[in-house]
Amino acid sequence: MATATRKVNWFAILVSVAVVLALVVTAAIVVWSNNATDDAGPAPQSASINAETGAIEVGTGEQTLDTYIDFMCPICNQFEQAYGESMQQLVDDGTITLGIHPIAILDRYSQGTEYSTRAANAMYCVAETAPDSAVSYMQALYANQPAEGSSGLTDAQLIEIAGSVGAEGVDACVSEQRYSGFVSSMTQQTPPNPETGRVGTPTVLLNGEFLQLTGDPLVDLAPLFS
Repeated sequence: MATATRKVNWFAILVSVAVVLALVVTAAIVVWSNNATDDAGPAPQSASINAETGAIEVGTGEQTLDTYIDFMCPICNQFEQAYGESMQQLVDDGTITLGIHPIAILDRYSQGTEYSTRAANAMYCVAETAPDSAVSYMQALYANQPAEGSSGLTDAQLIEIAGSVGAEGVDACVSEQRYSGFVSSMTQQTPPNPETGRVGTPTVLLNGEFLQLTGDPLVDLAPLFS
């Protein structure tokens, strides 16, 4: 009796192999994406920086006032002009610890230069190297704030402004964007507004609770002045 010849379905085999390869590639992409998200890079090392929350802490008061800011955000600039003096008074009299959180949610408005990330990174560089100059640097960045939609300040300008407020030796940190990964990680941890579910700037928390801003610091911060 003749033995029947078994036909091999090469098409089905090739399809199966292709599916397996696609799954492997997909898994690799997922793993890479997860690793990329989880890799926050180095954290700035300074007693004035809370590496867990990302806050640049100013003052030693028992009560806390946390501000989440983006240096490309014009409303953040307006917030600083309106509330800055009152916040500094509360720091000086020992009422609050001010936590400044430089984050980056407006990179898309800087023509591909990622100005928000670069400026936040520079803020961490200054806070690490010259913590006493951190508030002055923040104010100087606002004083020189570029318009939304522009390319923003250059790294050289960020370094020059740091030097103008007494923060020397930040050149490599700024140009290498040493803490850009940390900025990204801290941005992802910014608490969303409980009313909208969105993250925005400025976000202000008083003792961990969202503060609804009226534009009048004497009204909004009244409990701290009593």
